[in-house]
Amino acid sequence: MGLRADPVRRLEWGLLPAVPVPFRGRALAEDAQRAYARWMARQPVAGVAVWAHTGRGPHLSADERRCVLATWRAALSDKVIVAGATSPTMAQEAKAGGADLLLAFPQRDDVVGYHEALGRELPVIAFYLYEAAGGVPYDDATLHAILELPRVIGIKVATLDSAVTFQRIAALARAHPGKLLITGEDRFLGYSVLLGARAALIGMGAALTDLQAELLAAYARRDFATFLSLTSLCDAFGATAFAAPVEGYVQRMLWALAAEGVVPDDACDDPWRPALGAAERDAVQQAVREAREARR
Repeated sequence: MGLRADPVRRLEWGLLPAVPVPFRGRALAEDAQRAYARWMARQPVAGVAVWAHTGRGPHLSADERRCVLATWRAALSDKVIVAGATSPTMAQEAKAGGADLLLAFPQRDDVVGYHEALGRELPVIAFYLYEAAGGVPYDDATLHAILELPRVIGIKVATLDSAVTFQRIAALARAHPGKLLITGEDRFLGYSVLLGARAALIGMGAALTDLQAELLAAYARRDFATFLSLTSLCDAFGATAFAAPVEGYVQRMLWALAAEGVVPDDACDDPWRPALGAAERDAVQQAVREAREARR
């Protein structure tokens, strides 16, 4: 009701973690997912994003997607649920499961028509994603056309390491003052906020969630000392979680959740991860430990 009336207001200065799905091998660990959702419900978040890249949405079966969405909807009854969508069919699944918004996976063909089709189901967050992760380099004319659609409430920008690209899209977004610029920049979260982002939808938010939520809140209240301190901590964690191979970040975020005691050690597998060694898990555990110790 309130969200449908003014989703931008509900999301502004909020953190939306893109949540991963805990697996044991290739079996969805439903107990671990429920524990994770209960933990997240206690964090200072605006909501979560399911079925996104971090949540392996396009890889999940329809039954797995329904299970994931049902778990999060039940646990976060008063928060925003964003669901990734690659097609109108997936958008219909999201609407039926109680999602509030859609995150449009990038497309190459009939881009504006694709966003219009999704918007017939739920309000839409557009998504500019770097090409190595399956994104499409939308040009300025396409981005303007997308943002002019009444059911598109804003755009998430995730360039990984191109501050110049983020600068360009942030400037373009200012021509659409009613739309929300949402950062997806795990590697330069604080700087993207300085450039005009007013919300964050990031995989890094899946763990150390409170630190990232406080970073946004500190900037909103103009507490720049806290903002700078947290930017330093989050950048250090992001450098570990989003190291090469970057596709390994989903597994690293699950390891971070295990390090925080949120999910069991035996239920933090990403079946689609690249090869990662034990030293990488040690590095994630150390990064979590250092971030927590720095805030004591």
